Amino acid sequence: MLLRDLLGEAVPGEAAEVDVKALAYDNRRVVPGTLFFCVPGFTRDGHDFAPDALRRGASALVVERALALEVPQVLVPEVRSTMALAAARLCGDPTLALPVVGVTGTNGKTTTAFLVRALLEAAGRSCGLLGTVKSVVGGEELEAQRTTPEAIDLQPVFRAMLESGDDACAMEVSSHALELHRVDGIHFAVALFTNLTQDHLDFHPTMEAYFGAKRRLFEGTPHPPLVRIANVDDAGGRRLVEDYPDTVTFALERPADYTAADLRTGLAGSEFTLKSPDGSFEVRSPLPGRFNVANVLGAVAAARALGVADAVIAEALKDAGRVPGRFEPVDAGQPFAVLVDYAHTPDGLENVLRAARDLAGERGGRVICV
Repeated sequence: MLLRDLLGEAVPGEAAEVDVKALAYDNRRVVPGTLFFCVPGFTRDGHDFAPDALRRGASALVVERALALEVPQVLVPEVRSTMALAAARLCGDPTLALPVVGVTGTNGKTTTAFLVRALLEAAGRSCGLLGTVKSVVGGEELEAQRTTPEAIDLQPVFRAMLESGDDACAMEVSSHALELHRVDGIHFAVALFTNLTQDHLDFHPTMEAYFGAKRRLFEGTPHPPLVRIANVDDAGGRRLVEDYPDTVTFALERPADYTAADLRTGLAGSEFTLKSPDGSFEVRSPLPGRFNVANVLGAVAAARALGVADAVIAEALKDAGRVPGRFEPVDAGQPFAVLVDYAHTPDGLENVLRAARDLAGERGGRVICV
């Protein structure tokens, strides 16, 4: 693809005619014909690796400051954003044909994404998955490297999903990915916000900055999602609804579009009546804990937005949602319950311990946290 077609008006003069065969931000992955993106890092600057990229055959550079090198250079305000859009174009903008459900939030991303995939698969669709625990492309499980890969690595995965027969994708979207423009160029069909609690303050200087990163998914980066869904039990979700009044809402404690009535939850799972403006139905889920009921509500809203019928949802939820390391029961024949959970934030641990206390209370037992 010619550089002018890849980057558009940003390309000056003769550089527009450069033929680009590959993209890279890591100089070690450069092959002849590669467009090399000089990404400023946290400890190293990609501009410093441009000479090596040229020795390896880079045909042009995308830079934030001009370099004293005899090679076509495209000067842009933000290399990462340009890189993401270029990656999408080189792969043929796969998410134009692949509906993507993006799930963001401090807690609940993994379980919600697993649930969305299960509901879409139950409806006869082939749904890819990108997340913390694993990724699935065309039904084949792949080891996850990070919650949300870099754009150059991410867009080929979407292309592979389409080519392998997937017709949807459920993906976790981390705040790092949003802040670092990894998901720019994705045409999200659904954007879903679970909650916002203390986390990643080593990366985001303040909670407001952390919220601002999460909010980018609702802004559409740069393509607005068709449907926005938010948990309004969370203050961050309520702020999003103020900015985007057409947002579909879910909650356990507040009025919302999706709520759970007559809730009963125990070690064997949860039962409740799901209520929404589009109708109500009974839900039985193997996922225990109120926090998991919230995850179910969000996933159901997303599945409905993509056309999954209530009867299919209700049946699929009976077996859907068990995620390794997410309030996962361990039964080795012991005379007590053991649960393993990834909880790594104060709010996440509080939710898990509260759910465990409720379960222990049923048996008159105690909770031991290791």
